[in-house]
Amino acid sequence: MGLSHTKCVIAGAGPAGLMLGMLLARAGVDTVVLEKHDDFLRDFRGDTVHASTLRLMGELGLGDAFQKLAHQHIHDLQILTDDGTYTLADFRRLPGRFKHITFLPQSDFLTFLLEEANRFRNFRLLRNSEVVAVTTDQGRVNGLRYRDGEGEEHELRADLTVAADGRRSIVRESAGLESRVFGSALDILWFQLSKREDDPGGMVGRLSDGQLLVRIERQSHWQAAMAVRKGGYDEMRAQGLDRFRETLVTLKPFLADRVHEVRTWDDVKVLDVQIDRLRQWWRPGLLCIGDAAHTMSPIMGVGINLAVQDAVAAANILAKPLRDGTLDDGHLGRVQRRRKPPTAAIQRMQLFLQTRFLEPWIRGEGKSTTPVLLRILKRLPLLQGVPARAMAIGLRPEHPVESLR
Repeated sequence: MGLSHTKCVIAGAGPAGLMLGMLLARAGVDTVVLEKHDDFLRDFRGDTVHASTLRLMGELGLGDAFQKLAHQHIHDLQILTDDGTYTLADFRRLPGRFKHITFLPQSDFLTFLLEEANRFRNFRLLRNSEVVAVTTDQGRVNGLRYRDGEGEEHELRADLTVAADGRRSIVRESAGLESRVFGSALDILWFQLSKREDDPGGMVGRLSDGQLLVRIERQSHWQAAMAVRKGGYDEMRAQGLDRFRETLVTLKPFLADRVHEVRTWDDVKVLDVQIDRLRQWWRPGLLCIGDAAHTMSPIMGVGINLAVQDAVAAANILAKPLRDGTLDDGHLGRVQRRRKPPTAAIQRMQLFLQTRFLEPWIRGEGKSTTPVLLRILKRLPLLQGVPARAMAIGLRPEHPVESLR
């Protein structure tokens, strides 16, 4: 492809990879992003853009352009139990300008970042470029080997290689980095149903009789998620689609006229819920960020926003030494030291909610009762701002340094 060396090569054109690529290009760093697909369209990728990311768009001078994209604002997260409706997180209690979270198709978000990145001559995206492995020289990662759309292999050397290729990162595996796996007893079933004008809107979870169904309002449809035990999908399939549809109607009666839209099991996608984190996010010449460094549970919907925060922190720390040719291992270690504490804290929250709340409920240990946490939040509404802040802002929001603005 006529390209053999760059300052930074990034595997994966997801939120972490494109955000980092765009910021480095802004700072004058020659950057290439490799994406194995031809487009950004995927089934059921995360679509939540939180207040920390919305504020970041403004700090980068992109706020007005971002607001022109078609999206929806959600001001609270409600849980409906057999006892009534409870507010788990009230985003109107957030500090600052953005008192909501935004739902935006991830493909639109990535296209937005790419359009901004393409303004810079030192940025390049290679589509249909599947990473095969890292390349090394005397123990230091010095680039990537990848396969193009015609099946031909190429090598691209770089001063820095970044793994942003997701939870099943080929780069991470190839580099031999070890994860600490925390596990999960849950899977999530994702599917879509059409939306009517008179439907109740928003983002609402339904808890009843050992079942959890979350419906999330999109522009033209409902995105739905049902929690099941590990292996529960196979059990559900064995019971048949009619039983699955009956369960949906029991949990959400207003969906009765459209559950037939789940025509086959191919319309139901299984997300293998897992939580893990690399023990070391880097080795000489290589840095992992986003899901490649830490796989998050879908609980709290923070995956995109943590990935973006990783990218900003990495750009803040690495742009100048990359541009000046002074990059060393100490810079890579600084990124991990900066981002590991907030990531680990959020993962601990997710594990607490899973093991103390969701998993017992799905096992049938919480039938016909409302969890104590929801009762406390209803009695003390001010506390509804605590989970809202953890979700929408996080524990260490990042801000671009002046040279990136």
